[in-house]
Amino acid sequence: MIYGKLPVVFLSVMATEKKGSTNSVIASYILEHMEDMRDLGIKELAARCHVGLGSVSRFCREIGLQDFVELKELLWSAEMNYQVCSGQETAYDRAKDYGDRVKSAIDMVTSTLSLQLVGELCRDFIRYERAAVFGLLKAEGAAVNLQTDLLMLGRQVYTNMSYNQQIGYIRQAGRGDLIVIFSCTGSYFEYEREALFGGRDKGDRPKIWVVSGMRRDFPGYVAKVLYYRSLGDQASHPYQLQYIASIIAQEYAVLTGQ
Repeated sequence: MIYGKLPVVFLSVMATEKKGSTNSVIASYILEHMEDMRDLGIKELAARCHVGLGSVSRFCREIGLQDFVELKELLWSAEMNYQVCSGQETAYDRAKDYGDRVKSAIDMVTSTLSLQLVGELCRDFIRYERAAVFGLLKAEGAAVNLQTDLLMLGRQVYTNMSYNQQIGYIRQAGRGDLIVIFSCTGSYFEYEREALFGGRDKGDRPKIWVVSGMRRDFPGYVAKVLYYRSLGDQASHPYQLQYIASIIAQEYAVLTGQ
């Protein structure tokens, strides 16, 4: 099972913030004390992290939450466990099990991904003035892969590993922007929902695609969803997203005559 969005956001903060920065310190403490956090108040957390109350409140807002109370509520259901995908006794057999699982996941994409929608997405890359691709942690790896391939094909695409920077970019995007989100669980916008664009008119919002391995209720500002079947595990989902990113680049190359 893939862990939920909250731990992923914390890990993303630690991966993108400067070591020792306020946000990095807070995220690191929470991840290392997940069980204890359920009983901590905001004052005690601030004291243990040696930061002010305002810094904790700001951290909560920057990861898409309303306040510390919402953070505490989400921590009750948050889990983060590494998944070992084989119980075989030898390293060779464990590696074979892992490889077979990845191959099976790739086959799932091949048999379930809509190439018609892939073509529509590629045409959007041609049609829109600006484009950005985002994801969290391993999903951002797929975004970087697509960005690199499209740059080699002459199409400039923006991405950023920082979740806070990603959300900031999306909030500022307008009708001339195309945004593609890689999210195996489809939970990328779980904390933002309709509040992401405030009261802005729908005609002044970007076109947002989500590449997701799970069907769920997406916010109204998500225009298109590119579904594929997923095992929903930690081991294989990064390879599925990388494969899809490469398929998109391949189809874009064909569509643009390269």
